[in-house]
Amino acid sequence: MLKNKIAFFDAKLYDQKSFDEINKKFGFKITYYSEHLNRNTVKFTKGFDVVCVFVNDTVDSIVVKELIKNGVKLIALRCAGYNNVDLKSVFNNIHVVRVPAYSPYAVAEHAAALILTLNRKTHKAYSRVRDGNFSINGFLGVDLFGKTAGIVGVGKIGKCLVSILKGFGMNVILYDLSPDNVYAKKSGTKFVSLDKLYRESDIISLHCPLTPQTFHMINSKSISKMKNGVMIINTGRGKLIDTKALIEGLKKGKIGAAGLDVYEEESEYFFEDFSNSMIADDILARLMTFPNVLVTSHQAFFTKEALSNIAETTLNNVKAYFKE
Repeated sequence: MLKNKIAFFDAKLYDQKSFDEINKKFGFKITYYSEHLNRNTVKFTKGFDVVCVFVNDTVDSIVVKELIKNGVKLIALRCAGYNNVDLKSVFNNIHVVRVPAYSPYAVAEHAAALILTLNRKTHKAYSRVRDGNFSINGFLGVDLFGKTAGIVGVGKIGKCLVSILKGFGMNVILYDLSPDNVYAKKSGTKFVSLDKLYRESDIISLHCPLTPQTFHMINSKSISKMKNGVMIINTGRGKLIDTKALIEGLKKGKIGAAGLDVYEEESEYFFEDFSNSMIADDILARLMTFPNVLVTSHQAFFTKEALSNIAETTLNNVKAYFKE
């Protein structure tokens, strides 16, 4: 049994349940903190070998310096993205591991759910019928069959979504910095330039990592190249989209619908309960007023299988590090 001590930040009950179950075969000593890791909470890491963090934890240069000072040997991300980690600070100073793939099916299926919901207004139909209103006015959708979907980022998640959308009979075009033409031929899709994808797509779904090159890739300039009435889906990272530009596109009718599982300033709100509070973020509050916008709280990954895979991979990463 391994006795290494793990400080687990931004812990929810479902995290504890999944990690405690998987940890039965590892035997790590896990201490759960509901707080996010940041400059104020890094003091709690003293005496721990590992910190386990999620997407809204802050691992900047000051936090990294304190982690090293406190004797932490490993930063274990229980997510795929690492844009919240200061890579320059950790380089040659402290090791970082992550979960590159926990369930591409979960995220791709959620993207498809957003597309179907926005197109057929099932979320609004549910509320209307619950109120005894059986009118279908305002619920007009389109056949997805024959429409064009553009997938930006063709990794495991993007490929899963391709299979789903091809099942609807959609024409699917792809963009990736490293195009896999063998896959494209096999799947009946094709790689195109980003500009061409913007011009031809009825639906655009983002599945690329957040990098300096992809930051605000959806902006006023790129939106101007898109079809009138385009649907934009983002289950990747919030900062792929300039939200102010998105709102302008929605106001002008250029963007017909938006399905967002992520938001560029989400760390204050997502995964938390603000049902009895005011939303102080004016941009998020404005976004949520649009009838053709569907916001979910970074839940695309949230399936039983994914949680189990996250726990398994994270604890295996920790085990592998301390066995070296």
